Amino acid sequence: MNDHAPIQPPTAPERAFDLVMFDLDGTLIETAPEIADATNDTLTQFGLAPVTQQQVNDWIGHGTQTLLVQALAASRQTSQEAVRQAEDFAAISAAFVVHYGQRCGSRSHLYPQVREVLDTLKALGVKLAVVTNKEDRYTQVVLDAHRLAPLFDRVISGDTLPTKKPDPAGIAVCLAQFGVDRARALFVGDSSIDVATARNAGVAVWALPYGYNMGQPIEACHPDRVIADFSALTA
Repeated sequence: MNDHAPIQPPTAPERAFDLVMFDLDGTLIETAPEIADATNDTLTQFGLAPVTQQQVNDWIGHGTQTLLVQALAASRQTSQEAVRQAEDFAAISAAFVVHYGQRCGSRSHLYPQVREVLDTLKALGVKLAVVTNKEDRYTQVVLDAHRLAPLFDRVISGDTLPTKKPDPAGIAVCLAQFGVDRARALFVGDSSIDVATARNAGVAVWALPYGYNMGQPIEACHPDRVIADFSALTA
């Protein structure tokens, strides 16, 4: 037996994916409270009945413009098409932009272990991206409020491209930019929209159960994995 055999250094963790893409609202950050605040600020300004937090939770996923339309339809007890055709819709939309700009980052918070896991993945050389339906002006404010922006190599918002999720264009842009094969990419989200987007792009998808999935259990979307929290990404 050789008592003087060299000690082998610990092996660095092997990365399972070269690119990990994330949804924003309900995945990285809980934003629903401040979205509800901005929605009700707007409704109140125009003398309309407020909506509930649960209603807002169930409307998140298609971007704030669509959410505002749903809130107005509920408050006025009319159709979404009628809301879009209403003479005051442009003024209400403009007011919402102001209110949400003021509320952005005020009552949101990171979900458990998000920052730690993103730091670890970054250190392993994994490319990180956000692909969200949230409009860019709000996406950037929320990321900056929680000091996440420097961790991401690409951010694609709902108005960055001509289409948004579940269209796979955002994922395709990330794959092309970083030269990553579909088999080496992962999408992490919290809704059926995210699962459909990943399926349309041909990449693996893991889903979190704590976000906003329009009131439905995430298991019903049949993601490749349902993970309890972010720690699974570095397990």
